[in-house]
Amino acid sequence: MSISALDPDTALIVIDLQKGILTLPTAHPVADVVRHARALAAAWRRRALPVVLVNVAGGAPGRSEQARNMGQLPADWTELADDLDAQPQDIRVTKRTWGAFTGTGLAERLRARGVTQVVLAGVATSIGVESTARQAHELGLNVTLALDAMTDRSIEAHENSVARIFPRLGETGTTAQIIALLQRGEGGAA
Repeated sequence: MSISALDPDTALIVIDLQKGILTLPTAHPVADVVRHARALAAAWRRRALPVVLVNVAGGAPGRSEQARNMGQLPADWTELADDLDAQPQDIRVTKRTWGAFTGTGLAERLRARGVTQVVLAGVATSIGVESTARQAHELGLNVTLALDAMTDRSIEAHENSVARIFPRLGETGTTAQIIALLQRGEGGAA
């Protein structure tokens, strides 16, 4: 099923489109992902709806079978991509886990604004985006996933999230479909 509606109070959450991560290999051209995320953010800003820009600056503690040591990271690792055109009114969130809600106060900030739905974009589809979608769903928010505004390091992981996980968490659509709903007044102030 593709996207059917946007609630009037819908926030856009853009996950980890930051300089350090955007240098890593991805399944889809990252320039296209950033371009679509920027288009979504511009549409949200025109409607004075919340735009949340998330970066990651660490990882959750605990053991895992896959090594996470990334060595010395560049100084600009956590800086958001310049092409996102971040604005002063955007909500900034720095996370230290996969999902944008854990330990960041994001749920409270969105609740205070009356947000009932989130649209998600970013990287990686199967990690930051999927984890944030799961958390938003658990919080009772309607979830929409902008499929052409996300990618993963692995095409298999991306496709698994898109085909098997996302339909259980919300609705999916393209950037153009989502913006068209927004422009028709099916989400946000007209």
